[in-house]
Amino acid sequence: MNDLELIFTMLGEKVTTEITRSKNAENFPECKTAAIEGGGVAGNARLDAEKKIGRSVISEENYLIEPEQVKRKRLR
Repeated sequence: MNDLELIFTMLGEKVTTEITRSKNAENFPECKTAAIEGGGVAGNARLDAEKKIGRSVISEENYLIEPEQVKRKRLR
């Protein structure tokens, strides 16, 4: 994950949190709707950014030192 991926992920999470709070979402369907809306905001921002910079912000980078599958096998 590169810096831009992290930024757009954080944007989606924060917008989702704010939508959830502003709508006083308390049950799963309400929270799910807020999550979809927050993800939409971040997704649209990512697409706009990609148009402006002329390339995808998605990368093959992975900051995990040890892949999750390897960790799970080791912990069994």
